[in-house]
Amino acid sequence: MRLKTNSKAPNFKLSSTDGNIFELNKIKKKNIILYFYPKDDTPGCTLESKDFSKLNSMIKKKNTVVFGISKDSMESHLKFKKKYKLKFDLLSDEKLKVIKKYGVWGMKSFLGKKYKGVIRSTFLINSKGKIHKIWSNVRVKDHAKFVLEEIKNINSV
Repeated sequence: MRLKTNSKAPNFKLSSTDGNIFELNKIKKKNIILYFYPKDDTPGCTLESKDFSKLNSMIKKKNTVVFGISKDSMESHLKFKKKYKLKFDLLSDEKLKVIKKYGVWGMKSFLGKKYKGVIRSTFLINSKGKIHKIWSNVRVKDHAKFVLEEIKNINSV
């Protein structure tokens, strides 16, 4: 299923590093950044997470919250969050339910090998629960800055 801009973001529940069950529909009147990444504590994922963390106070000022999602275990997420002092919560999707629901599970290739994995993607959801913008096959460098810039476009609508 391909998600499109202006469509309602599919609801889901996942375990969060804050110790609670996160449910998308419970967040009201805020924009939400969901970024899906392949693996905790790998170079690209670490850089992307640290960039979102660095910009987190500016993102919050724009009435927006950030959540990182991968198929790593909660134990792995907690270590990763602590190691880099990430300023937002990570959600664990070990069963790939949300990853598949959002269409970010697919064929990848690395060093000539093909395999299935998480395609690095970000969804910006507006305060009414609609998908404002989707970035797929994200290039990590400056990505968090581009997402922050795009939030300004939501808030001016």
